[in-house]
Amino acid sequence: MAEKKEKKLVAASESSAAKKKETITTPAGYQAKAAKPVGNAGGLRVGAIILWILAIAFEVLAILVLFGKINITFMPQVWQLIAFIVLDLICVIIGSSLWKKANHIAPASAANKVKFWLWNNLGVIVSCFAFVPIIILMLTNKDLDKKTKVIAVIVAIVALLIGGAASFDYNPVSSEELTAAEAALGDTIVYWSPFGKVYHTHDDCSALNVSETLTYGTVEEAVAANRTRLCKFCANRDNITTVVTDETK
Repeated sequence: MAEKKEKKLVAASESSAAKKKETITTPAGYQAKAAKPVGNAGGLRVGAIILWILAIAFEVLAILVLFGKINITFMPQVWQLIAFIVLDLICVIIGSSLWKKANHIAPASAANKVKFWLWNNLGVIVSCFAFVPIIILMLTNKDLDKKTKVIAVIVAIVALLIGGAASFDYNPVSSEELTAAEAALGDTIVYWSPFGKVYHTHDDCSALNVSETLTYGTVEEAVAANRTRLCKFCANRDNITTVVTDETK
């Protein structure tokens, strides 16, 4: 009989877990330290806004290069445009990642669906502002070399698509959903795998059999880690009906 691989528990926040001396014994017999919620939504949002401002600034620099207001003599114009577009993209992606992380720590209400979508995907809007203007200006610029125009426009369009895809929140959570989960589970320790999209109330859940490493923490930490839904098997096992699961969302 093949030997069952041992699972390892990784604290969601080692520094937070260290502060809380209480230890628990999981249903499977593991000794683990409880971890507190980590992260500051306000600080993450400030960081996101700063990076988005930098992204727009790089777009402005690209526009200045386009109209000959900036000329880096040792670098062809097309490479100057590409460099600023890539820097623009980097800032957009990192900023959007911070924004999505903040939204999982302090989610918005889903009462207004349009506002909820816009708030959760503000990075997509910023991505459009960061690339669409330069794309239009390059396409309409009659003085731009044809080869340079083709290459730079393609790069900008690809950057727009990548930035938009990376900024979109495919797994949003509302304040109502988080409140319901906290009310139903309280201080229950939950578990999630490195590549999973749900959290579990049982570390011996059959859905975790393929995982060698588990992360444990509170519901808040699970949601902050982009695990916004409860495993349907664990929900059925615990008879929980008030929390969003991977079956209902």
